[in-house]
Amino acid sequence: MKKLRNITAIAAAALLLSSCSLTMPVNATSNPVGGKVGTAKATGYLGILFFSQDASIQKAAKNGGITKISTVDIKSTNILNLIVTYETIVTGE
Repeated sequence: MKKLRNITAIAAAALLLSSCSLTMPVNATSNPVGGKVGTAKATGYLGILFFSQDASIQKAAKNGGITKISTVDIKSTNILNLIVTYETIVTGE
């Protein structure tokens, strides 16, 4: 019985500390892939509360000093739907 409690406690801790992260391509243009990378991030709580954060493509390009966008990726991280983070990653010149 004690062994079962230990396994249950380990499984519960793993669930609480686990997260899922996924990076997906969103767009690509015919512009050459440049050496600049810009990012913009927004973190939300309880899946809906984002408090005026900007993870737009325009903001990511501005942060990286990019005027000609080559690729756009979105990275999504979710921790039990309590903390959700979206990061826009832009590459270009």
